[in-house]
Amino acid sequence: MDSVAIFWFRRDLRLHDNAGLYHALKGAYPVVPIFIFDRNILDELDDKHDRRVTFIYQALEELQAQLVKLESSLEVYYGFPLQVFQQLTGKYNVKAVFTNHDYEPYARTRDQQIAEFLQNKGIPFCTYKDQCIFEKQEILSNTGLPYSVFTPYSKKWLAQLTPKHLESYPTESYWSNFYKQPAQKIISLAEMGFVKTEQNFPSKAIREDILKNYAEKRNYPAVEGTSRLGVHLRFGTVSIRELGRKAQSLNQTFLNELIWRDFYMMILWNFPHVVSRAFKKEYDLIEWRNNEEEFARWCEGKTGYPIVDAGMRELNATGYMHNRVRMIVASFLTKHLLIDWRWGEAYFAKKLLDFDLAANNGGWQWASGSGCDAAPYFRIFNPAEQTKKFDPQLQYIKKWVPEFADFSYPKPIVEHAFARNRALETYKKALSKKV
Repeated sequence: MDSVAIFWFRRDLRLHDNAGLYHALKGAYPVVPIFIFDRNILDELDDKHDRRVTFIYQALEELQAQLVKLESSLEVYYGFPLQVFQQLTGKYNVKAVFTNHDYEPYARTRDQQIAEFLQNKGIPFCTYKDQCIFEKQEILSNTGLPYSVFTPYSKKWLAQLTPKHLESYPTESYWSNFYKQPAQKIISLAEMGFVKTEQNFPSKAIREDILKNYAEKRNYPAVEGTSRLGVHLRFGTVSIRELGRKAQSLNQTFLNELIWRDFYMMILWNFPHVVSRAFKKEYDLIEWRNNEEEFARWCEGKTGYPIVDAGMRELNATGYMHNRVRMIVASFLTKHLLIDWRWGEAYFAKKLLDFDLAANNGGWQWASGSGCDAAPYFRIFNPAEQTKKFDPQLQYIKKWVPEFADFSYPKPIVEHAFARNRALETYKKALSKKV
């Protein structure tokens, strides 16, 4: 049996500037790169056309093409991680396993299980920070506690940032240390019960023209004003450090978005209750209406509010929704319809190509007022005003809701002033109760 180290790809699907891979390749043993299509995750997916599975598959094919040129191969498994590692330790004399940190509750439990299994065999499980710039408790308040408000966190984040934090890991220098073997066949999507989606995914090229004008254009859904790199950050097909360097030199507003990303990952790590409950516990007392028929109309983009409907239709058709519109539709669901933010969060989790638990949860709790640093509950977006400001020529609306001016278009599901007052009363009533 060959003595090897294993590198386990997860949310870091690239050879370039990959922290855990760098440490694996620098070690004493040839590195076998693996990926596991984790059935604990895949078995939960309702949609066999899920775009994300196709995206991952294409990223793995790209990795494989690079590895084959290096006379190595990616080994792709479909199953449960513990069983895969039982198989791997039977196939190779595994001297160490390397991977990068993951901060989600399921991932933490999974990694603990794998670490214990390996430990019992005397195999080190080495993990590294790779998908964010600062993690866990690297940014703490002056009292030594994790922040719960973004602005002071972002100031400390910027104060602690040094060029070292944004340096790339020179993995290329060690590529000769991959384990040499013929190309291994990658299991097909069909064999896992999935169907390939014919979709052009956003490019992973970091466009400097977009970053330079980001502050001015990012709020307008009809123009090309955002990076569209969300899915690449989600699956690690681009490096956060490389993007951080570009943002630092080109646009502070864009850098701020990367700080928000770190912030929400830090919140998820330190306050894991946010996955199922409000960050501020008094917001769990809100009496949601949770009207299923109204929720279905919101999901389908048939609320009678064109900007809301445009956003939902864009999401359903493409797996993407513009950031400004995400805030509008989330505010509408939680405030106008008084539907629990968790319903909206779960729908986004199913549909968004760039779904990320930390950011999705943070965004929905922000919109509903229940999160850290949330919009105050009395800030309720007026869809008509948001349209005037951010889609004044109705270009975005015309694209996704072409019938908005016809008789066939539904009447508004609820009148804005009435909904606003109802939301204010409902929130006020809940927040006046003792927790």
